[in-house]
Amino acid sequence: MDTQSARSQMVHQQIRAWHVLQNRVLSVFDALPRDKFAPEAYRGLAYADSPLPLPHGESMWAPKVEGRALQALDPQPQETVLEIGSGSGYFAACLAKLGREVLSVDIHPDFTESAAKTLKGLGIKNVKLETRDGTKLEWCTERYDVIAVTGSLPVFDAAYGQRLNVGGRLFMVVGSTPVMEALLVTRTGEDAWTTQSLFETDIPALKNAAPPRVFRF
Repeated sequence: MDTQSARSQMVHQQIRAWHVLQNRVLSVFDALPRDKFAPEAYRGLAYADSPLPLPHGESMWAPKVEGRALQALDPQPQETVLEIGSGSGYFAACLAKLGREVLSVDIHPDFTESAAKTLKGLGIKNVKLETRDGTKLEWCTERYDVIAVTGSLPVFDAAYGQRLNVGGRLFMVVGSTPVMEALLVTRTGEDAWTTQSLFETDIPALKNAAPPRVFRF
């Protein structure tokens, strides 16, 4: 497989075509070898316009979804980043190319171990990986400039927004299959947030996410 050609096609025909136009974001996708993060059985499809299956029923997002999320979050070189759901480690690598440092957590230890090896092999040193349950935030005592929740939640959880610095941005996908809503939440003050609807998608749920309440009459 001509990975450089496939990568260029992904950037220009998939990601740009989905309204991702920031050059600094596009350059990240052009530079990172996505195939290195894909499971071996799916490396030939690493640059295809579709999600890629991962163990535990998870998946790598389609490249265009990654592009829209990264453009919306817009990590800056001086900013700190928290990722809930490491998966393959690819999106953490994207965040690391734009931000100052990334803490990426995942409930599956094999994911954090595999992602750490891939990131080390590529010389990416500003990502810290930890095995944690991303639905329970007692361990999260710091605030971040950027937070990306890579698994969907049935309903919006304000606890993630509380972990933002003022001016910080949170990306989260909310809803139930087959149609979910990607949201960008910005903390505008100590007690103020704004929410922007970005696009519709459908991604696997965050493990251990609380189900929505069902009201019975």
